Amino acid sequence: MPAKTPAAQPQTLVRCPWAASPLMARYHDEEWGVPQHDDRTLFEFLILEGAQAGLSWETILKKRENYRTAFHQFDARAIARYGPRDVARLLADPGIVRNKLKIASTIQNARIFLEVQKEFGSFDAFIWQFVDGKPKVNRPRGFKQVPAKTPESDAMNKALLKRGFKFVGSTICYAYMQATGMVNDHLIGCFRYDAAAES
Repeated sequence: MPAKTPAAQPQTLVRCPWAASPLMARYHDEEWGVPQHDDRTLFEFLILEGAQAGLSWETILKKRENYRTAFHQFDARAIARYGPRDVARLLADPGIVRNKLKIASTIQNARIFLEVQKEFGSFDAFIWQFVDGKPKVNRPRGFKQVPAKTPESDAMNKALLKRGFKFVGSTICYAYMQATGMVNDHLIGCFRYDAAAES
């Protein structure tokens, strides 16, 4: 009887080191660094990145579906109409971050978001101008080479603050740029680097 050929071992994918849990790995593999141009998606990330301030991104990902339910699937028009009753509902919702300032900022940001859409035709046209309309591809070899903020995120933060957006600081703006594919900060050794760089 011929000897059995050993079964090929599945190749382990090399990911950016922060994608350590199944939830973070799925987010890393499917979304992080993928260029986003849909206004509702861009608004969702703007709100979630602000909600993340002081917390871990994994905490926010665990609450993401709850956020979608609580905030009308991130429909900016619906959120812009929120009043005291909605604020009370949200403050009582354990599925989201129950921070009064963050909830108030979400409502304010929705209203300003609509103003930006009206002025520029889309939020996409406004926000992507900070990278001249195309992803900035970096070549980090290690996590320490990935910045927390850049001149581009400084400029974005300044422009957003000037318009009245809240919870947008430069570090939050840079995380937003990474999440929405405005920059590709996958490490060179990461299996997603080439795909993100080509998108």
